[in-house]
Amino acid sequence: MKDSVASATASAPGTVCVTGAAGFIGSWLVMRLLERGYIVRATVRDPANLKKVKHLLDLPKADTNLTLWKADLNEEGSFDEAIEGCSGVFHVATPMDFESKDPENEVIKPTINGVLSIIRSCTKAKTVKRLVFTSSAGTVNVQEHQQPVFDENNWSDLDFINKKKMTGWMYFVSKTLAEKAAWEAAKENNIDFISIIPTLVVGPFIMPTFPPSLITALSPITRNEGHYSIIKQGQFVHLDDLCESHIFLYERPQAEGRYICSSHDATIHDLAKLMREKWPEYNVPTEFKGIDKDLPVVSFSSKKLIGMGFEFKYSLEDMFRGAIDTCREKGLLPHSFAENPVNGNKV
Repeated sequence: MKDSVASATASAPGTVCVTGAAGFIGSWLVMRLLERGYIVRATVRDPANLKKVKHLLDLPKADTNLTLWKADLNEEGSFDEAIEGCSGVFHVATPMDFESKDPENEVIKPTINGVLSIIRSCTKAKTVKRLVFTSSAGTVNVQEHQQPVFDENNWSDLDFINKKKMTGWMYFVSKTLAEKAAWEAAKENNIDFISIIPTLVVGPFIMPTFPPSLITALSPITRNEGHYSIIKQGQFVHLDDLCESHIFLYERPQAEGRYICSSHDATIHDLAKLMREKWPEYNVPTEFKGIDKDLPVVSFSSKKLIGMGFEFKYSLEDMFRGAIDTCREKGLLPHSFAENPVNGNKV
């Protein structure tokens, strides 16, 4: 076993750490890194919980190139061991509990403290050439008035979020405060830091449970009305495009700053039309209470990422087909709904 690891190390692009490795984005990113020959240290909260990590252990090359490490965003120093000796870190882990009863302590503080703890671990390690942080569109455009186009210079309005307390508000606050704190800490500690800002991530997946972002993306199908506001004027990216962009930017020394990663803009009406055409069995509504018929499209510009030479591969239909097919395969979404599903028919 040791010899095979040693020979893999000799030819591999290097050792990297992925936090939140069991999640929607993390697990797909681990898969893509392993394919490329990286040695991957995957951090999870409980490596012994096979139910939550089996999908990682089953990945091709996992037996030679993957190790699981216990780490928790709430515990200072818990990432030290996993990061020690790594040349790169992909910080994907983030609490995403929209139903939290104590958002300050369950979502906001762990997100901010977690990224700062990871920066301290990178500083201690002295081997980390670059830290890639998965941010969120929630750091950019959660504002009272939507602009036609948003780019990397835009930041969400925290006063507006705290006043409005819309669905997912604690997530938007946590990611905005965490990214701002991370930029300062990375500068102070001389850590090469870049952030990638995905819009709503949709696509096939390997985790066993229903991914939080798909609860939002598939809300016109499941009639989860609380999530309509997030996709009213939405922007989307395929999970695979997003993970490829992480590796693409990690491997380019000239990359710096923030990068929006978004391939498609669509209103909730555009989405509903696509769903009705491609999946008529779900009887997706034609109207959404309190949402205007004529909504302008709000766009996120990926000009900076594309300017680096990155190319998006997937269409909006690809994203939703991948997501719906996987949900059906895993028994997370029925194959059809009755004519008028009750509003309680939620994922």
